[in-house]
Amino acid sequence: MIGTSISRWTMTYFAVALVWLFVGLLMIIAGAGYPLAAVGSPDTLVLVHVICIGWLSLAMCGALFQFVPVLVAQPLFSGKCELPALVLLSAGLIALTSGFLSLGGRLPPAPWSLPLGAILLGSGFGIVIVNLGITALRRPTGPARFVLVGLASLAGAVGFGAIFTFALSGRAGSMGQLVLEAGIPLHAIAGLGGWLTLTAVGVSYRLLPMFLLSPDVDDRRSRITLIAGTLALVAAGFGGTISIWVGAETDAATSIAAVLAFISLCCYGRDLFMIFRDRKRKQLELSMWMATLSLASLMATASLIVVLLATRTFVSHVGAVAFIAVFGWLSGLVLSKLYKIVAFLTWLETYGPVMGRVPTPRVQDLAVEGRASKWFVIYYVSAWSGTAMLLNDQASAFRSAVVVMTIGVVGIVRELVRIRRLDDVPWPQRLPGGAVAPSLLFAKN
Repeated sequence: MIGTSISRWTMTYFAVALVWLFVGLLMIIAGAGYPLAAVGSPDTLVLVHVICIGWLSLAMCGALFQFVPVLVAQPLFSGKCELPALVLLSAGLIALTSGFLSLGGRLPPAPWSLPLGAILLGSGFGIVIVNLGITALRRPTGPARFVLVGLASLAGAVGFGAIFTFALSGRAGSMGQLVLEAGIPLHAIAGLGGWLTLTAVGVSYRLLPMFLLSPDVDDRRSRITLIAGTLALVAAGFGGTISIWVGAETDAATSIAAVLAFISLCCYGRDLFMIFRDRKRKQLELSMWMATLSLASLMATASLIVVLLATRTFVSHVGAVAFIAVFGWLSGLVLSKLYKIVAFLTWLETYGPVMGRVPTPRVQDLAVEGRASKWFVIYYVSAWSGTAMLLNDQASAFRSAVVVMTIGVVGIVRELVRIRRLDDVPWPQRLPGGAVAPSLLFAKN
């Protein structure tokens, strides 16, 4: 990636996403939302969207603006759209959560908030989809295909969400109400399964070999993972929509989707094994060790779903499944990759322009892994403990686990700030002749 242009606003996306993560964690600690409130309560809806849109989606968008051009070896379609998209998404999330709080009686009635939130979020995500989609279509091979399917899933999730907001505000007809009653699982599958998970899987097919110095996975192998995952989304999305349209149950569509998703997951696990087995960098860095814990959480999520379905207790424990999927798998992966990405982009921005002319530190010299490792361990152990507490209906113990998990996140963010400020790079290596210190929140070049 030497010589690759650096996205100016990627760090800004990461910073805003982390703010929303802290908002979500503090809500859980304060008892707002599940498990002290029902899964479908307004408080829980606020919590879910703060985490899934504010934290995970913004972090994913920031990473994709930097790495989709790397995947396709083409420049980003438009570098001028990143900041407007971030503003629209942030404003839309605020309007959306305000609407949910109004429904719960925590704010005065504001029937316009939910539709406004949907319009703003749709506009922001629309910019993201068009910008990244056109970029990926310039060379739609390998991991870029995963991104395209993920963007299509994002469009579906936004579409379902828009219908829900108009139905909740009383501005949709009987069909809108029917979609609201039956379409929530499809909305979640499109967002968590298609947009966040399948996109993360696709990007990992490129980033893991790059950081581990492994051969790229054969395109035919990764294509099987993609096809199975795409068919799962089609079965859930189109099959479920048709079922709603004709007034039938969506169970058949979601069951078929679950089987196909399991096949896709198995293929992905096989490819990950090959990537790690064939790597030339035998000594794993901290971010890779922690990524393996997030992948273990993904496997644990799949296993938990199978067990709960077999024992007919899935509905009563859906919150525990969502928690380990969101915080063990997705959030754990994002945090572990942020630790590497922030160091990598900071090194490119600061030392890339002067490399070869003056002595420069290595990427790993920007971070102190021994100090950071304890925060990641605290995070993962707390996430797994929180899941166990939810499975055993221990709400107070669950919130205590989230308190400890928040401490872990604070420690990780502190390490990210130190990396960005070059605090652990000794003088005179910190700023050799011609190197410019990076800004904390955006790239200068």
